[in-house]
Amino acid sequence: MAEKIEFKFDTQLLIAGEDLDEDEIFDHITENFEGDSLLAVGDEDLIKIHFHTNKPWEILEYAQSIGDIFDVVVENMQRQADGLKG
Repeated sequence: MAEKIEFKFDTQLLIAGEDLDEDEIFDHITENFEGDSLLAVGDEDLIKIHFHTNKPWEILEYAQSIGDIFDVVVENMQRQADGLKG
């Protein structure tokens, strides 16, 4: 069995909206959610989020509150590290 991963869910999604601000979104996630490897990139109409967390549903709930979310992918990296299908 592989080493235990601190934040096991690789959470990726797109947020479509109006007047989105990647810096504000990055700061909000950093200040309010536990995780690492955060990326929040895009423009005022579309932001891509990548975040490692143990509570992906919190990120999805936040993202849905500021725009329309789609292309959601949540992968269990611990299972992948253990050689199992993620």
